[in-house]
Amino acid sequence: MKTIYLDNNATTRVAPEVAEAMQPFFGELYGNASSMHAFGGQVQKALDAARGHTAALLGAQDTEEIIFTSCGSESDNTAIFSAIRAFPDKRHLVTSRVEHPAVMNTLRYLQAQGYRVTFLGVDGNGNLNMDELERAVGFDTALVSLMHANNETGVIFPVERAAEIAKAKGALFHTDAVQSAGKIPLDMRKSAIDMLSISGHKLHAPKGIGALYVRKGTPFVPFMMGGHQEHGRRAGTENAPYIVGLGKACELALANLGAENARVKGLRDRLESGLACKISNTRINGDTANRLPNTSNISFEYVEGEAILLMLSDFGIAASSGSACTSGSLEPSHVLRAMGVPFTFAHGSIRFSLSVYNTSDDVDFVLSKMPAIIERLREISPFGKEGAAPSCKGTGSRSPA
Repeated sequence: MKTIYLDNNATTRVAPEVAEAMQPFFGELYGNASSMHAFGGQVQKALDAARGHTAALLGAQDTEEIIFTSCGSESDNTAIFSAIRAFPDKRHLVTSRVEHPAVMNTLRYLQAQGYRVTFLGVDGNGNLNMDELERAVGFDTALVSLMHANNETGVIFPVERAAEIAKAKGALFHTDAVQSAGKIPLDMRKSAIDMLSISGHKLHAPKGIGALYVRKGTPFVPFMMGGHQEHGRRAGTENAPYIVGLGKACELALANLGAENARVKGLRDRLESGLACKISNTRINGDTANRLPNTSNISFEYVEGEAILLMLSDFGIAASSGSACTSGSLEPSHVLRAMGVPFTFAHGSIRFSLSVYNTSDDVDFVLSKMPAIIERLREISPFGKEGAAPSCKGTGSRSPA
């Protein structure tokens, strides 16, 4: 059975060009980049090139602003712990209620250690209240950490403006750009952002590699101590094959940013409009005018997301749900709860996230299967009912009449 993979915000396939670029470093080019001899030196040259490609994707001013890490979570943790160690007298941190667990749970841990943490809310479209941010940041704030784009809804935060607000009060600003890197343009040269995290497996590099951008001049305390690698900012022998792979993925993403994302956005929009046209009682979650081009979070009222996913999987369709089932107790996504999505919709939320490898045939296949799946689940649901008729007029949020 062919797999229709629409879960690219969870992970992406490794691009063939990336796998090809990595291959020599598993074999003949196995030298240590820190070695003085020429055999290791050729590996160092490859790492330097990868650092250049990563810096180019982020619009960094200097390649030395790039620190390679093992993943986005390590990059997030590095940024957060660096900030509180650089400013030990500042005991306040600011984030949002819709962050990825790599940030959310780290700050909750620090809150339990005595730090004061402000969790900013979002409106019904998933957008930040910038006035609330301005009121929250004080001169005792060590760090403001806000994601660039939400992993569930794709909603984009105005991180450039948020960074300016933080800087005006003497706080550092970090953004988790794991979902946005490679999908929308980034330009650190025109931004006040101090630190930015990315993860390779979200942009067609392998799992196990990430990077942290640290603006030159930003106070920084290493998270991992030891050797001199990464200019003394992240100890450990460099993971040469994976760094090369990330560099190649960044090069491909930058080259394809405009044309491919316009095509991906078109596929996403056609999927959304088709589902809204064919299925009643649907709701698009998130600001439809201000989100990533590949992401759609759509709710189907009176059904459970996990049941939808299981039936989609029977047809070889891979997507993800905005809710999680733990020990038989269904808990809606913290993102949808923060947005105030109605209970009857929140449980039936599905995230479709596309990539450059998806096709029109993929969209057509999903549109051919979804109506019957939702109809069947509503028939057996104790809460199911006919509701409003479907509409073919667009992809905006729609609630039952």
